[in-house]
Amino acid sequence: MPRYDIVFLDADNTLFDFDAAEHAALRLVLEERGYPATPETEALYLGFNRDLWSAFDRGEVTQEFLLVERFRLLTRALGGTDDPAAFNRDYLSHMAACSRLLPGAEALCRDLVRGGCRLALATNGVARVQHTRLAASPLSPWLEGVYISEELGAQKPQRAFFDRAFAGMGVRDKSRAVMVGDGLQSDIKGGIAAGIDTIWYNPGGLPPAPDAFPTYTAADYGDVRRLILGGSRQTREEHLNP
Repeated sequence: MPRYDIVFLDADNTLFDFDAAEHAALRLVLEERGYPATPETEALYLGFNRDLWSAFDRGEVTQEFLLVERFRLLTRALGGTDDPAAFNRDYLSHMAACSRLLPGAEALCRDLVRGGCRLALATNGVARVQHTRLAASPLSPWLEGVYISEELGAQKPQRAFFDRAFAGMGVRDKSRAVMVGDGLQSDIKGGIAAGIDTIWYNPGGLPPAPDAFPTYTAADYGDVRRLILGGSRQTREEHLNP
């Protein structure tokens, strides 16, 4: 019997290689518009994008605003006159086309389901991108639910996001549900506030944040399996104090 019956999985950099897709999509959309696809340009975009998504996670801006604003800021910084809404639209199309799974992601989902778990995707991503890449991936057969902030009208870490996802998956005993993700401020903080255990997927060995301390930390998919399905694993205390 698994430790958890219902597993909520983040998408970006938990199952999907978001960083690689982001890099490829940005290079393509910059080249199409005649901008320099250089590390300096990418760093500009990443800074704008990171700050806006952080503001979104805090509930300070809407997703619709941030998606366009990041390209308005980038266009202005590069001295261009492109329509930021069109810039964003083309970028998202490339993101969906460039998306790929992290190595081992499908096997993880398969093993969890075969081990008795029910899986759901829980993401703050853009709905069009999420559905397109899910359809092109082998994950759909393993996912019982797909919960996207744009469609739920709430985002992680907001309690409303998790409440709606819980209702969709029929969560009755929160001790039997867990949130797995790489985002401390969205996945971990949100799961804690919603009253469920959390597994921080942290292959980079980053330090935890004082306001978003996970129940467990997983360095790889093997850790995730062991924590959910049981077997030889580190103790709770070792994961809490790596």
